[in-house]
Amino acid sequence: MCAVFPQLCAFARSTTRLHPRKGSPSEEQSSVGGPLLWPADEPWPACDGIGLDDHPGEAGVPLVPVLQLFADDVPELPFPEGSDVLQVLWCPFDHDPWSAPLPRLRWRRRSAIGPRLTAMPAPHEDAEEWYVPDPCVVDPERVVEYPSYDLPREVWSQIQEAARRVEADHGWEYDTDLAVAPGIKVGGYPGWTQSPDWPVCQCGLRMQHLLTIATWEFNRGDEQRWVPLEERPAMIGWGFDSRADHPWRSLQNPAGLMLGDAGGIYIFVCTTCPGRPYDHRFDCS
Repeated sequence: MCAVFPQLCAFARSTTRLHPRKGSPSEEQSSVGGPLLWPADEPWPACDGIGLDDHPGEAGVPLVPVLQLFADDVPELPFPEGSDVLQVLWCPFDHDPWSAPLPRLRWRRRSAIGPRLTAMPAPHEDAEEWYVPDPCVVDPERVVEYPSYDLPREVWSQIQEAARRVEADHGWEYDTDLAVAPGIKVGGYPGWTQSPDWPVCQCGLRMQHLLTIATWEFNRGDEQRWVPLEERPAMIGWGFDSRADHPWRSLQNPAGLMLGDAGGIYIFVCTTCPGRPYDHRFDCS
């Protein structure tokens, strides 16, 4: 990329694509939607009802597991000192201000958990099924990405002509094929579909992007860079009008999520302040 777009070198960031695939992860594994390594003596978290939209949910709804990551699998995560497990849960009902799930984070140390919970509570019977991810194993892959909406306008004007040539010669579009990696991932840039909206911590510093929970692992079947090589044969004949059992559907959306109109939830943290404060944003097309 730097050879073709030298103006982008300073904007390169590493990100870890998690590549979730349907499976049966255990609580001892990193996973999307799998069981969590949870202390037996710690109450399971529930929604407090604050900001809950006018939906059939109510305060006390158990949160659902969304993501569990161990430092062994994703050492790039900024784990607080003394922790090696990140867990993300959320309320499976719409919350203000974006009518989207409300995420909660837990940082833990695996060796300090002690006796473990043997069964998690079932999701609320009225929970939105699109907000309860199917259990998936993960296969982390490190890639380098570049900003799309976060790219300064003056830099875009410098690379615009080169980007047109690349698209004409190779069929690769800068925004969809060469910039921000799609899918559920750690680090890097948020895959904004609207204008960037980075949260600022109370300390005055802009928070850093911790991870993205995305609806889709790629947006189109012809995004050649982002479909894993071993899965490209299964994409033959793909199309939004393909039959329901075509393999591309489970490759694109293995966790069965639908966040708004195929949007994403971006979680941010401040690594400077004690207690690791966090915030989130949601957007969709």
